[in-house]
Amino acid sequence: MLRRLALLLLPLLALGGCATLDDFLAGIKKSHGRGAVAFKDRPIEEPIAPNAFLLTHPEQSVVGEPQVVFTRAEDTLSDLAREYGLGYDEIVSANPGIDPWTPGDNTPILLPTQYVLPNVPRKGLVLNIATKRLFYFPEPAAGESQEVLTYPIGIGRVGWETPLGSTEVVSKARDPHWWVPASVRREHAEMGNPLPAIVPPGPDNPLGSHVLKLEMPGYLIHGTNQPYGVGMRVSHGCVRLYPENIENLYSLVDIGEAVTIINEPYQMGQRDGFLYFEAHAPLKDDAVPAAERLQALFDAHADASGRPLNDHLQNHVRSLAELASGVPVSIAMYDADEFLARARVVRNTVEADPNAPTLIEIREMMDEVDDEEEELL
Repeated sequence: MLRRLALLLLPLLALGGCATLDDFLAGIKKSHGRGAVAFKDRPIEEPIAPNAFLLTHPEQSVVGEPQVVFTRAEDTLSDLAREYGLGYDEIVSANPGIDPWTPGDNTPILLPTQYVLPNVPRKGLVLNIATKRLFYFPEPAAGESQEVLTYPIGIGRVGWETPLGSTEVVSKARDPHWWVPASVRREHAEMGNPLPAIVPPGPDNPLGSHVLKLEMPGYLIHGTNQPYGVGMRVSHGCVRLYPENIENLYSLVDIGEAVTIINEPYQMGQRDGFLYFEAHAPLKDDAVPAAERLQALFDAHADASGRPLNDHLQNHVRSLAELASGVPVSIAMYDADEFLARARVVRNTVEADPNAPTLIEIREMMDEVDDEEEELL
């Protein structure tokens, strides 16, 4: 049904005639699609695998599916993010108006577990700091489909930006020592929280248990002893992953693996004949204006018929960019909420962690990050 609708709509989009397009869209009712079924009335399915996806076609550049999960009284958005392979900022952006710490019992939460792949060569590790997400493209065996693994990441905060560019993995280490840079020691001393010159392996080591060292001097991809900060701007420039994710990535990535770091808050991709647009809020210190980034995206992409996006459709995409939900939207559907109609309701698989920090401790940590960013702006 949706594909037939897209095929009918695309010729009208190419015409650029607003009256004709608006008349057509006026006849589209949500009651015709899955969106007419309330979340509580949809079947509860098993969640999709959170990190690994197969590309069924070389041109496919969208993976995953949006999901919805109902909270239990004790759940936080941080708990749900980690369970379903998301970062903190991702899940908060997808659920505006929801208190991330007390969302309430039986609240439907959108899980933005669909992703547009970065528009760069699919080789090695690709990190998009704007979306706070890492993609790994292992070399496929002869005759096999390309697989992509993706994980949320924590990145450098304002004043300690994660650098952009091409590099490679030059070494790996388990249970690393952290030789604290002088600049970091000085900052902590000024904050009244002095650090030693060397932090040994263990639960107090912010590098976690696994490290991939980059050719860029001083920059690492590593785990963390504060997993609630994954998906935020929390580091001094290094890239943080959940402990379970860096452990898996460490086992797959070899020395010499290519690493590409980009900053692209707006992305377009295709899947099954549909064109999707994914928008994230640009980083606070992004030197490139949002309008300039969008125009470059328009210049590089066309609709499914091969024609440039017309003015009417470009304006629609601009409105989606302002929402910055982080969820890929099928732009031919001309509805910012179309992903809700196709989201699958899944089982809540969060289990209580007796060793997890208290809610008060987590909120204090998040507040400290926000305060430090404001001081550096």
